[in-house]
Amino acid sequence: MDREIPKEVIARDRRRRFMKIGAGTLAGILVIWILTGWLGKSVSASSLQMGVVDRGTLETSVSASGKVVPGFEEIITSPIAARIVEVYCRAGDSVYTGTPLLRLDLQSAETEISRQRDLRAKQMYANQQSHLSNATQLANLEMDIRVKEMDVNRLRAEAENERRLDSIGSGTGDRVRQAEFAYNTGCIELEQLRKRLVNERRMLAASEKSNALDLSIIDRNLGEQLRTLEDARLKSPRQATLTYINTNVGQQVAAGEKVAVIADLTSVKVDATIGESNGRYVLAGGKAMVRISRTAYPGTVVSVSPVSRNSAVEFSISLDDPQAAARLRPGLSAEVFVMRDLREEVLRIPMGSYYSMGPGEYELFVETSPGRIERRKVKLGEANYEYVEVVSGLQPGERVVISDVSSLKGNSYKVKD
Repeated sequence: MDREIPKEVIARDRRRRFMKIGAGTLAGILVIWILTGWLGKSVSASSLQMGVVDRGTLETSVSASGKVVPGFEEIITSPIAARIVEVYCRAGDSVYTGTPLLRLDLQSAETEISRQRDLRAKQMYANQQSHLSNATQLANLEMDIRVKEMDVNRLRAEAENERRLDSIGSGTGDRVRQAEFAYNTGCIELEQLRKRLVNERRMLAASEKSNALDLSIIDRNLGEQLRTLEDARLKSPRQATLTYINTNVGQQVAAGEKVAVIADLTSVKVDATIGESNGRYVLAGGKAMVRISRTAYPGTVVSVSPVSRNSAVEFSISLDDPQAAARLRPGLSAEVFVMRDLREEVLRIPMGSYYSMGPGEYELFVETSPGRIERRKVKLGEANYEYVEVVSGLQPGERVVISDVSSLKGNSYKVKD
């Protein structure tokens, strides 16, 4: 006969089963926690780019930022303040020397030219009138001198006659003195007339030169207005590609305002800027490397600005590859590396996005075992577009993550395929 189990025994057995299940669950959680802590976080191998530490030559450089620009570019400005009447071309068109680009309202300029021509004609008539007046004045003065010369000759003859009569007793001393006085007075007056003629000729010559100068000034102003009018008929100065044109018909443009840009797109160069502290390394003729979309283009520094603007030095680089223009478009941003010196047997790692502050201490992820990377402090030195010098913290043969790992916040990661 079965005996009934007491309720206390049943409750005790239930508690024991619950404790065993809880202990097993806790042990499982503990094992999982330990495994997770041992394995660490994981990262995909495809998202990492690795580089190997080695020894080799390092041509050090200083970095700069640049932009691809056409080998030749010319800005066309409006020579006058006018309204755009008509546009003949569009950006991207190939233009030739003399190709009309756009037409401006030239009525005001043409009116000014007509005024200048009228002013020139008026000045010419004034000059002719002044010349005739001067010629008449000189002719009258010359005639007065001839008349005075005749009068002086008559007075000289009378004085001689009085002296002769006085010598034979037919004259008097008073009459001789009067005749000599009249003769001497006439000589003085004649001399005054001759000096006046010399001065008048000089004064009138200066006046005519002044009139000629006034006419020359008017001619120069008229010539400048004609050149401005011709320039206002905006045409391409050479064969090139039109990269910009103001197509706003009816818009008023100011004198000197940009209305079009033409460029030679068969060649390109790189305009770059570098900090003042590294500006001393940039010299005309120096070697440089330009990197655009992970492609490196060797080049040569062709010009350096003699002044610094906004704490930066501007310079231009000519690319050695003549076919670079076919692959590069103006406006592309570029990384520029200007070569400094050459170092042999340098411990180095490939250049990557990690090298952002120049020489100094960095935290890099290093492969410590197959499939595992750990964060390590590394001291880096000089660099170029290909390699960075390792000062301390790495050994030859070690593998380092050189891609962007800014999203990895931990210190240790498992690399999964």
